[in-house]
Amino acid sequence: MTMITPASVSSPAPDPEPGAPEAPPLPAAELDELAGRLDLAAKIRLLSGASTFRTQAEPAVGLREMGVSDGPAGVRGERWDERDTSLVVPSPTALAAAWDDDLVFEVGGLLAAEARRKQIDILLAPTLNLHRTPAAGRHFECYSEDPLLTARTGAAYIRGVQAGGVAATAKHYVANDSETERLTLDARLDERTLHEVYLAPFEAAVRAGAWVVMSAYNRVNGLSMSESPLLAEPLKGSWGFDGVVVSDWGAIRSTEESAGAAQDLAMPGPHPLWGQALLAAVREGRVPEAVIDAKIRRILLLAARVGALDGLPGYRKPAGPGTRPVPPVPADAAALLRRAVSAGCVLLRNEGGLLPLAAAGAAAPRSVAVIGPNASAARVQGGGSAGVFPAAVVSPLEGVREALAGTGARVAHAEGVYLSTRPTPLHPRIARDPRSGEPGVLVRYLAADGTEIHAEHRLSGRILESGDAPELAATAACVEVSALVTPDVTGQWRFAVVGLGAVTLSAGSQTLVDTYVTPESQDPTYVHVTPSYRVADRQVTAGEEVLLVATRHWEAEHGFAVALAADPPRPDEDAAIRAAVELARAAEVAVVVVGTTDEIESEGFDRTTLALPGRQDELVAAVAAANPRTVVIVNSGGPVELPWRESVRAVLLSWFPGQETGHGLADVLFGHTEPGGRLPTTWAAAAEGAPVPGTEPAGGVLRYTEGPYLGHRAWRRAGAEPAYWFGHGLGYTSWAYEELEAEPEPAGEGDGEPGGARVRVRVRNTGTRAGREVVQVYLTTGADGYDDGGPRLAGYAAVRAEPGEQAVAEVVVAARAFQQWSAPDGRWAARPGPYTLHAGPSAARQPLSGPLVL
Repeated sequence: MTMITPASVSSPAPDPEPGAPEAPPLPAAELDELAGRLDLAAKIRLLSGASTFRTQAEPAVGLREMGVSDGPAGVRGERWDERDTSLVVPSPTALAAAWDDDLVFEVGGLLAAEARRKQIDILLAPTLNLHRTPAAGRHFECYSEDPLLTARTGAAYIRGVQAGGVAATAKHYVANDSETERLTLDARLDERTLHEVYLAPFEAAVRAGAWVVMSAYNRVNGLSMSESPLLAEPLKGSWGFDGVVVSDWGAIRSTEESAGAAQDLAMPGPHPLWGQALLAAVREGRVPEAVIDAKIRRILLLAARVGALDGLPGYRKPAGPGTRPVPPVPADAAALLRRAVSAGCVLLRNEGGLLPLAAAGAAAPRSVAVIGPNASAARVQGGGSAGVFPAAVVSPLEGVREALAGTGARVAHAEGVYLSTRPTPLHPRIARDPRSGEPGVLVRYLAADGTEIHAEHRLSGRILESGDAPELAATAACVEVSALVTPDVTGQWRFAVVGLGAVTLSAGSQTLVDTYVTPESQDPTYVHVTPSYRVADRQVTAGEEVLLVATRHWEAEHGFAVALAADPPRPDEDAAIRAAVELARAAEVAVVVVGTTDEIESEGFDRTTLALPGRQDELVAAVAAANPRTVVIVNSGGPVELPWRESVRAVLLSWFPGQETGHGLADVLFGHTEPGGRLPTTWAAAAEGAPVPGTEPAGGVLRYTEGPYLGHRAWRRAGAEPAYWFGHGLGYTSWAYEELEAEPEPAGEGDGEPGGARVRVRVRNTGTRAGREVVQVYLTTGADGYDDGGPRLAGYAAVRAEPGEQAVAEVVVAARAFQQWSAPDGRWAARPGPYTLHAGPSAARQPLSGPLVL
């Protein structure tokens, strides 16, 4: 093995992708000329939004409005309207689990096409915060516990989206890693941890050419991120970010402090603190006009990049180093989404090679029992602001049935347990519009005197905003949702109204609810997406139609969300479990799909337990005892406890896999594709005693006292054993690690850039079928008073090989891997030696290693 001598450095490592085209020079003179046409009032107006998801237009410079949409698992568009459907891609954690930059780039390109279809210019994704703790409610929306895996995955996503002419938004800058008190918490962490761990993915995003960065709600070391000097340095300073810093929605809480910082755009708008108040601050000299001009130039440049500026209609800056042409959107987008499902699935356990169920040359099983509530209605996306409305979703049950169609196999299903506690909004299968008779509901917007201002037909009883005429609905005092509901079973149904403030609910002539719902939180996800609800039981008869009417009187500060919901009486759960067990006992194979719900895993709150909700653990244990050929699919966005994991033959982690869930899972179950995923986060056996930090601030302060010990590094330092280590994942073949070689990468010519290392790892496919292996390279260094030098992920690459064949993985280890942040000097310097490279399939197993001599 070649010895590597890393140099002392003071600047970021070069982008590892070769062949990056040169970016054209910025049209600074043209932008200055356009900005010069605007008076101060016009400039100030452009610094906050025109509405919730629109920026301001300015005809004087040929600037149109730019459309903004939430992401990252789909492009919802500007409206919360179930009639405006979107493609749903796998959740970010599922994408990161693929360890596949090219796949993520493709998905980004598909999302860009979706954005263009919906007239969206700015996609609010990717989320580059880390899996600091498995309890984080928004875990599913982040990529990984590891800064490098997060950085590479996020950079690929950004390149894919922006190659399609749509701006990607790196968010939430920075240390916004949990939900408890997320609007106000003060994350306290040392400079070295901040730079080496939490800022690293954002630096990679800037190097990938990100056009937008979102400042977070929280404070860092005492300062709100919309007022933080971190926006100027390192973001716009040493990193050279030339794009727009947009606030998280409602995060601007000051005028002079935020405007005087490197914050560029306040959303939503028009924002009162950045309107007349800011205009006065500039005129009175409290905010320099030059600061405003700098923000305007950035907004105009962003508009030019997305084609929203007629003054510069042809300008397109390539999306950073390593840009490739955007791939054509597949004629059948479902094929890409299906492939992405299997690419992100992680096979945690496969005793005796139970999977695939139909190996090459073997017959498919003659009978399959598909069990669990998530089997017929899988959770394909996380909860919160990133939610979208899919046109269609393929459930695991549908996928299995389709895969076995024509084979004569019998596929049976039982739910076994019941999970949801929130009311189920009315849907077209049981409800119809009382005015038109069409499946769905009638929504009326009423004036204070009861006069109808506007009415519209909707498909769902969950109404988050008016779809057809928001400008009319905004003038209403009350919203009414009504439907004729035909119960399909006799019994005590649970009817509900969802919403804040004064609400009512009636069934026929009977008033069921008439109350005032006081808000429990000001968190925007709670207020605008999942507010409180009130329920009432009523006896109904199957087939006898009942008119349900819910009203909510609007109060501006409490949002506009309302829902009319109905749930049938629940069957006896003990009997349901027994029925599921008998179904499994009679089948050749049992497939149990377990998972989480919006009530326990969503934006807006953190998890209080890692246990699966309801009686799912009991269900799995009972099914496994009845059928030794049991496969469990875990449909969760983040780690959950699996107390039965050693009692079942196979455990397959699907995450939230998007709309092609069933097809992709069936491909894996029956061997059409290999499970391609590797864990992007360490999986605890139990929350109790796990070396993971908490999410509860003390006195408003959340201290990152763990320093650099995140995920697998924390487990190793504690001498603890998780259920599954970071990087773990099985395929359908086996691999031998045979040799590791390395050579230094040359330093950048004339720019002072240090070199890293190029590591070659030879592996051999020792199994009986072709496969893919993710070769992971870890680096250990000398210890210092801050870091014990334990293994950190330094690089990775995937290889494919036929049975018996060798393959060589070429892994680039960037110079940054050999660096540490020197807080006193404010620069990067060499880590202490000795250095050792290790190669293997996970953080727990690296069969190959070799020393690096300084």
